[in-house]
Amino acid sequence: MIAHRDPPANASPPRRDASASTTTAGDIEEFYAANVNTLTLQLYAYTGDLAAAQDVVQEAFCRALPRWDRISRYDDPAAWVRRVAWNLATSRWRRLRSGVDFVRRYREAPVPGPGPDRVALTAALAKLPETQRRALVLHYLADLTTRDIAQQEGVAESTVRVWLHRGRTALAALLAETGMEYRHG
Repeated sequence: MIAHRDPPANASPPRRDASASTTTAGDIEEFYAANVNTLTLQLYAYTGDLAAAQDVVQEAFCRALPRWDRISRYDDPAAWVRRVAWNLATSRWRRLRSGVDFVRRYREAPVPGPGPDRVALTAALAKLPETQRRALVLHYLADLTTRDIAQQEGVAESTVRVWLHRGRTALAALLAETGMEYRHG
């Protein structure tokens, strides 16, 4: 059995080896356990968001870990972790605010819904045979010539002209039923 003896009163404290760690893993675990809830509560009160508070506190502890030998010697290591967590929360808030400002600034103007004429035209086009509908859309909305449509569809140009003629005739009759006048032009 080894007897423990107190050092003489005039003896200087033992020196630590500079290369040896001044703290152990248990030290930071104890520090974390003692401070995580308090810091999270403080940051929750600051941010108003529990998940965000937990995130910034965890990040602050993660940043403290590689510096723990130095931070543990501070008079108040919790103050360092708290400051880092508050800085992270403030940065997060600024990023969110910038994002909201960006959205406000560059938001597209709301597009009004389709008018009654467009609704009637869309409904009438839907009633046409597919070939006639496709020919009308490609010719009038995509500005393709009858030759371009014929090449795309793999048919004779005269077939496209027939589709367009029959499509315009059927469309005029369908729109007349709704009270809308079809103007070819």
